Amino acid sequence: MKIFDLDNWQEIWTALKKNPVRTFFTAFGVFWGIFMLVVMLGSGKGLQNAVYQGFGDFATNSFFMWAQRTSMPYQGFKRGRGYNFTNSDIVAIKKNVPDVKLLAPRLQGGGYRGASNVVRGKESGSYTIYGDYPDFMKIDPVDILTGRFVNLNDVREYRKVAVIGKDVVNGLFKKGEKPIGQYIRVQGVYFEVIGTFKSKKKGGQADRDNNSIFLPFSSMQRTFNYGNKVFWFAITSQDNVPASVAEAKVIALMKKIHHINPKDTQAIGHFNVEKQFKKMSGLFTGINGLIWIVGIGTLLAGIIGVSNIMLIIVKERTREIGVKRALGATPMNIISQIILESVTLTTVAGYVGLVVGVSLLSLIDKIMVKSGASSQFFLHPEVNFHVALTALGVLVISGILAGLIPAKRAVSIKPVEALRDE
Repeated sequence: MKIFDLDNWQEIWTALKKNPVRTFFTAFGVFWGIFMLVVMLGSGKGLQNAVYQGFGDFATNSFFMWAQRTSMPYQGFKRGRGYNFTNSDIVAIKKNVPDVKLLAPRLQGGGYRGASNVVRGKESGSYTIYGDYPDFMKIDPVDILTGRFVNLNDVREYRKVAVIGKDVVNGLFKKGEKPIGQYIRVQGVYFEVIGTFKSKKKGGQADRDNNSIFLPFSSMQRTFNYGNKVFWFAITSQDNVPASVAEAKVIALMKKIHHINPKDTQAIGHFNVEKQFKKMSGLFTGINGLIWIVGIGTLLAGIIGVSNIMLIIVKERTREIGVKRALGATPMNIISQIILESVTLTTVAGYVGLVVGVSLLSLIDKIMVKSGASSQFFLHPEVNFHVALTALGVLVISGILAGLIPAKRAVSIKPVEALRDE
């Protein structure tokens, strides 16, 4: 059978429009199945985008590590002993753990989630103060709006410079005023502003970042009498090494240096970003798998409806099929005709469902962006090109499967019996 034969398409059109109500509701089942599949996949992607946006451009092969009190006695030391990481640990890690790629020691004014009073002229505010190395920018980057970030020369020369978040700018400077080159006073000490930034993240974490001030690590140690203390480390593994491997080696080294029982799991606090990222990726893989199962199940219901309606159509056209067979039509001609009708019905209905679903997702995205309703829980619902192609492939295959049973029923009819059919 020739697919582009006009007579074949006229015959398909005549068969489908013979009972328009029946054809409509049959097609609607396929339309609804593919529409729901697209909408659910797009919604799942919206959730995934929001979660990943929360990570910003955070290095996913990273982990954090900080000192806590020991929970086990060791080498004459009692349990409950406090200690601190120090500058010498920086050298030790770089020297003894080649699996580490980036190492960024950090200080924080006022401790974890602490804040410090910052003054500029008559304006003042409470902001989070960090002492950082330049490598921290590679682990948890921010968008530099003006100026630059802390560099190695700032650290080596103990420069009193600061990089401030956009909310700090809004709080300490007048609208239109340029912060670069101006001075702010942090706990009574003046620092020159060399850069401004905004967070790449969304939600509460972005607010915390934007209310932060970065100082050179060494300057903060010396200026505020932290000695050689390091509050915590941000570390990434080499590109071909899992973060958990580097993490285990670094923790083992720190336990050895600070005389901590190797079995003490409480003495060193740590947080593995890679593990959390993999958990989230696994969760969304599961969600997408469930969506495909539910969506294909819904689509299958529509396909069964197409198959049933094609069986009815075959029964109604029994005499016609008999005439074709008597005039020399081969079984393959009959099978291909029935399957083509089934594929046409499912493909047209499914394509409309696909277009409507994608259009709805695009409309929702535009409304959210325009209204400023973008959320940390739902962001840019979308269906990518590969998913759309897969959906179309599912439609074509479904159409073929829906037509197979009716096609076999059609060729099983003997021409003589078909001609006698009333």
